[in-house]
Amino acid sequence: MSQFNFVSDLQNALIMDGETRGPAPRWKKKLEASLNGSANTTRSVLSVSYNTSFSGVQAPTKTPGKSSEGKTKKSTITPTKTPGGGDRFIPNRAATNFELAHFLVTKDSGDKSDEENEKATTSNSNESNVQASAHKGERQKLISDVAQVGDSKTGRILCYQNKAPAAPESHNNPLKVVYSIKTPISTKSGSRYIPTTSERILDAPDFINDYYLNLMDWSGDNIVAVALGSCVYLWNAQTGNIEQLTEFEEGDYAGSLSWIQEGQILAIGNSTGAVELWDCSKVKRLRVMDGHSARVGSLAWNSFLVSSGSRDGTIVHHDVRAREHKLSALAGHSQEVCGLKWSTDFKYLASGGNDNLVNVWSAASSGVGTASDPLHKFNDHQAAVRALAWCPWQPSTLASGGGTADRCIKFWNVSNGTLMKSVDSKSQVCSLLFSRHYKELISAHGFANNQLTIWKYPTMVKQADLTGHTSRVLQMAMSPDGSTVISAGADETLRLWNCFAPDPLAAKKAVSNSKAKQSVFRQSIR
Repeated sequence: MSQFNFVSDLQNALIMDGETRGPAPRWKKKLEASLNGSANTTRSVLSVSYNTSFSGVQAPTKTPGKSSEGKTKKSTITPTKTPGGGDRFIPNRAATNFELAHFLVTKDSGDKSDEENEKATTSNSNESNVQASAHKGERQKLISDVAQVGDSKTGRILCYQNKAPAAPESHNNPLKVVYSIKTPISTKSGSRYIPTTSERILDAPDFINDYYLNLMDWSGDNIVAVALGSCVYLWNAQTGNIEQLTEFEEGDYAGSLSWIQEGQILAIGNSTGAVELWDCSKVKRLRVMDGHSARVGSLAWNSFLVSSGSRDGTIVHHDVRAREHKLSALAGHSQEVCGLKWSTDFKYLASGGNDNLVNVWSAASSGVGTASDPLHKFNDHQAAVRALAWCPWQPSTLASGGGTADRCIKFWNVSNGTLMKSVDSKSQVCSLLFSRHYKELISAHGFANNQLTIWKYPTMVKQADLTGHTSRVLQMAMSPDGSTVISAGADETLRLWNCFAPDPLAAKKAVSNSKAKQSVFRQSIR
């Protein structure tokens, strides 16, 4: 018989689906306990009084797994204050509208059952359906009035009677910067840090608020020339010294200022239509050149040639070396010429006027002056064009900005005379400058924000807004090293922005690449 018992035990061990002898597994015990406990479970746990605060006594609960073994769990009391001073906040059950919650939960199920009954009853006529829907609406309204539901969309299910406790004074919130509504002091542009606040502010009393004048320029010797009222001042950006260059007679004023590319010769266009040349190192006027019948509002240098634009609509080329300085006069505008810029390679001269035109003049074949007729005439702007800038790395690319009625920045290819891109800046464009260190463009604007905006070129994605002026920004100039921009506003202030500081890592790479390689013969010597 022993061998039969052995064979029977062996067969029982090999059967996977059948019942096995021995103690029941743990999962089976829990399943049986839960089934037994669910039959005896009542809704007494959920019958807690609605008027009892949740911070009071909590009803004891039984653990189904432990009930079969006769072990009960002690009731726990929810503390009124979170241990350790945490920020856990519990809803106030006394102020919670459980009737509204129950009505909203059962409302969907009631709607579904009504729809099923309507689908099942297909023999009713249209009139009976209308009566049923009206009866349903009245019933819903009656239930809402009895339950005092009101507007369930704006009402709250969970109510918090008291505000959350305030944080201690020593607590420092690390997310304060993220949720701050104040303007940040800097902007992260890709991998570049752009300060959005001015580095320095200078007073500029009596700065003329005239869109058509160019009253500031920055020389290669780090000297800023600015016209204030009837006077012209020089500010040394390195030492901070201020010097008065000249003062006009009563009623006259400077309409434009422009430094020669190299040296301390300053050209001043005045309100009488003359162009004056000053040697600022000696504070001495060198000569006066006539040629216009109205004020000179724009100037541009090309080596020994200075071009002047006037309110009379003409552009005059002056050769400062010759006694007879007037080389030629260009009549391409019907109104005041308020913008004038030579290209970086000095092959083109761009002019913008109050007649909404942008003219591009090609250099003369003799190398002095320009052709008498414009190479291109662009009339896409809807307002006066004062802001002009040539791209330093693409000499044939011209940027122009329109006035209040236009507000657009447009890019032109002067090689073939096509419009490459147009961007609406949402405000008056007063000045444009290309960066020398980055492929970026900065623009000065008027109402409503009076800001300077940095754009990524050529995508024209806005990188940062430099704010601080309280009135429109009329003029901009760039420092000799190309890192700082000075802006002149109608609020009679000059502000310096260190927005194009060169990347120190890139500067180190440029220095390392510029070093000459060691000689092969020197490398072979030990």
